[in-house]
Amino acid sequence: MCGLCGIVGRLPLDRIGAMNSLLAHRGPDDAGEWRDPAAGVALGHRRLSILDLRPEGRQPMENEDGTLRLVFNGEIWNHLALRAELEGKGHRFRSRTDTEVILHLYEEEGAECPRRLDGIFAFALWDGPRRRLLLARDHLGVKPLYWAAPPGGIVFASELKSLLVHPEVPREIDPEAVLAHLSLVWAPAPRTMLRSARKLEPGHRLLADGEGRVLDHSPFWDVPFDGTREPGTFADHASGVRERLLAAVRAQRMGDVPVAAFLSGGVDSTAVVAALARDSREPVVAYTVGFGEGARPDENPEDLPWARLAARHIGADLREVRVVPDVMAFAEEMVWLLDEPLADPACINVLLIAEAARRDGFKVLLSGAGGDDLFSGYRRHWALWTERFWSWIPGPLRRAAGSGSRVAGGGGALRRRAGKYLSGIHLEPAERLLHYFLWADGDVVGGLLGPRLREPLGGSDPLDALRESLRRIPGEPSRLNRMLYLEQKHFLPDHNLAYTDKMGMARGVEVRVPLLDRELVEYAARLPPGDKVRGGRTKAVLKEAVRPLVPAAILDRPKTGFGAPLRRWIREDLRDLVRETLSERSLAARGLFDPRAVASLVEANERREVDASYLVFSLVCIEMWQRRFLDGGGPATEASP
Repeated sequence: MCGLCGIVGRLPLDRIGAMNSLLAHRGPDDAGEWRDPAAGVALGHRRLSILDLRPEGRQPMENEDGTLRLVFNGEIWNHLALRAELEGKGHRFRSRTDTEVILHLYEEEGAECPRRLDGIFAFALWDGPRRRLLLARDHLGVKPLYWAAPPGGIVFASELKSLLVHPEVPREIDPEAVLAHLSLVWAPAPRTMLRSARKLEPGHRLLADGEGRVLDHSPFWDVPFDGTREPGTFADHASGVRERLLAAVRAQRMGDVPVAAFLSGGVDSTAVVAALARDSREPVVAYTVGFGEGARPDENPEDLPWARLAARHIGADLREVRVVPDVMAFAEEMVWLLDEPLADPACINVLLIAEAARRDGFKVLLSGAGGDDLFSGYRRHWALWTERFWSWIPGPLRRAAGSGSRVAGGGGALRRRAGKYLSGIHLEPAERLLHYFLWADGDVVGGLLGPRLREPLGGSDPLDALRESLRRIPGEPSRLNRMLYLEQKHFLPDHNLAYTDKMGMARGVEVRVPLLDRELVEYAARLPPGDKVRGGRTKAVLKEAVRPLVPAAILDRPKTGFGAPLRRWIREDLRDLVRETLSERSLAARGLFDPRAVASLVEANERREVDASYLVFSLVCIEMWQRRFLDGGGPATEASP
């Protein structure tokens, strides 16, 4: 719901209008700006009207005496309970919005107020009397918030492209972020592609004074992986999950506009749609994708038959969006909309569904995102479970088994996955856990680096950020739970939620994620690891929880990704784009990558000697990102390519 931006300190305030205009897609219903040149502050807001559609809901919003100003993006699920509490303390409200609740809560609790909020949110609050700024981002990072601190102030916005409108924000590439995008496909927060710009981490607040000096930058919440285990049986835990899921879906119907949902035909999305249907008088509208000629995901069965099965079982009104993309056009738009070179074409499905939903009059979609990250649904979780069968093998034998498998060649998905699995078999358990997150081998990536990256990176390791995160949960003994912590702290917000929010908001649609309800997340963290992977079966407790809602055939179907035929695109449809963006002339001019090494990788991938399509696509996206965001001094003020 919306986009926000702002400037604080001894910085030019006249760019706030351009910054706000660049967020128009996030809030097509209304726009607002507020400036106080004497105080050195400007705030901008774009509104997607969902709760209280009246003018009283406009932002920036002020409190009764005008001493506080707030710009807010998101939804607060417990706003009615907080409102009742605040009214009991004498506060008086002028609107029905959750935005106003934050203002009054700040009056009561100051910078501690984010701890009381349950929802998806990013906000900026200017406290005039104290001359200080409070930034906050929700617990799991569903809503984005970027910030930069050039000399003399702070600039912030919902999207990185808006920051770059301001001339005081430096545009120097962050080598660590480039390395992360090549190795992981995403950059762990707080890094972005620019040294000067940072993502505010999930569950964090930032407090700054009127000169832009950071006074506090700290977490107000963390996923509670501390070794505590929920008492009770497996059946008790399944019941607890079901109860909390139903409550979360019920709460997230909130708003004054109709709500629809994604439906892939997988366990998570089917459970959300079924839960939504329980409280709906009319058939729930759900959207799925069907693939046209040449658009079927790599080696994966199509989801459409499963989505149709789920819709019949639930009684949902299923609307099918056919995916026959103009790949060239989409690649350029994708880089622009995502703000970061996330080389994952799965986001095309989110964009097309959001486009169809908005055309049908829906501003809100519920998604099943998060089920894999909470309850253990990825292949790497299963791989971790299988270690019990071979971890006794002596190290020299494991090293021999892993040699030669660092870059999986052609020959199909099974061979690639086996090669990736074996590539880390020689590592010690703690390092092996981190290794599962790599999409590209370190030696291969290192061989691609050019002079602008090789020296500043030195011996940098893209997994260092994940190691640092694990130090925050010393009391969690389970390796599976430690892996799930990294999913929830990094892979989920830095990748899946990032593209889900950006693609939805690109078409003026807010995506809500009931499986990431805070109470459900905290409950899942306390469940025994054996409830999550049980006898080699992933997401066991979630599947048992939703058994009354989801057809048995869907519970037992193999997992598929929400993907696209990237390997074929890279070798065929995007071949000319790859050749042009990764040409010797282009790469030599940048100095980030070694042109000969890149050309060798591209050719080996085309001959199917290696499986490097995602790595090649990462290289393409990084070059396209630089052309769009850096060349010519930054992005223009239009909101689309």
